[in-house]
Amino acid sequence: MARIAGIDIPRDKKVPYSLQYIFGIGLTRAKQICELAGVDQELRIKDLSEEQVTALRGAVEKNESKIEGELRSEIAMNIKRLKDVGSYRGLRHRRGLPVNGQRTKTNARTRKGRKRTVGMGRKGPGKKG
Repeated sequence: MARIAGIDIPRDKKVPYSLQYIFGIGLTRAKQICELAGVDQELRIKDLSEEQVTALRGAVEKNESKIEGELRSEIAMNIKRLKDVGSYRGLRHRRGLPVNGQRTKTNARTRKGRKRTVGMGRKGPGKKG
């Protein structure tokens, strides 16, 4: 496995698709990085020479956009700011509900978690019915 930006990227995939394993790099940016490094996009990572891997590493570092830890911390800080300000979006983050206006009567199970039915409770002594 080649190690770029602290991430082990898969060896058996083509270069742009392997670069997408780095958080913050999508397909478009991966193709731009390949052009900047002068690496053929049809090659697979295992077929690259050490110079080409070094060129890719340099192109990823030279790219002015944030990736990996820096990007994750920025996103976390943005969410924390929304929570601290007390905005509607911040409240939705705090409660673990969908943030962008999706319906919650049905669906939204990914954010809300497993469905728990709230029932009558169990029958105790002295209760009728």
